[in-house]
Amino acid sequence: MNEINQLRALGAADKAAEMIAYHKQTREVLGVANPQIDELVKGWRAEMDIQARVALADTLWKSDIFEARIAATKLLLQARIAPDEAVWALICAWAPEFDSWAISDHACSAGSKRLVVQPVRLDEVEGWTHAKNMWQRRAALVITLPWAKLNHLSPEQRKARERILGWAARYVDDHDWFMQKAVGWWLRDLSKHDADRVRVFLAKHGERMKPFARKIAQKHL
Repeated sequence: MNEINQLRALGAADKAAEMIAYHKQTREVLGVANPQIDELVKGWRAEMDIQARVALADTLWKSDIFEARIAATKLLLQARIAPDEAVWALICAWAPEFDSWAISDHACSAGSKRLVVQPVRLDEVEGWTHAKNMWQRRAALVITLPWAKLNHLSPEQRKARERILGWAARYVDDHDWFMQKAVGWWLRDLSKHDADRVRVFLAKHGERMKPFARKIAQKHL
C-alpha cells in the first residue's frame, strides 16, 4: 500500500527501538516521529473526501503497525465532518482493540470531536465503562475530556458532566495505574473550571484513590 510505504520510507531503526521501549509495543514499529506522521496525513487529507479518508483509516489501522494506527486516528481528527456517522462508527470499532495510551489517546482526540457534535453518543461510550479491556474503560474518560473544560454549562451539559463523574467515581476502586491517572487527569482539568465540584468529589471518593492520582487531581486547587 502506497501510504504504508511512505511511512516505511521515513522509518529509522534506532528511533524504532526507542519507541518500542517507551510505548511498550509488541507490534511493528517503524521509527517515524509524530511531526513526520502529521505531515504525511496533511497531504493525504488534502486529496481525499471523508469516505476515502475513512477507508484509508480503516486500512491503516488493520495493518497493525504502530505509526499506521496513529496516522489512522489523525486522518479523522477534524472538528467539522458531515456526515460523520462512518467516522464515529470506525472509532467505536477500534475501541475494543485499544492497548496502549498513545494509540488510544490519539483515537480519543478524534472521537471527542464527534461526541461534542452528537452528545447522545455518550450512551455508547457508557458501555465502554464496563468493558473487560482496561484501555477501553480508560478511554471513556479520555474521550469525554471536553466536558471537564466547559464553562457556563447548559442543563444538558451539566447533566452529562455529572454522568461522567459518576463513571469516574466507579473507577476510583480500580487500582490500575492508568485508570487512576485518568481519573486524576479528568479532575485536574475540571478543577480549572469548577474547583468546588472537584473538592466535593475528592471529599467523597478521594480516600479510595491512589495518592498520586489525588495529587494530580489537586494540582490546581
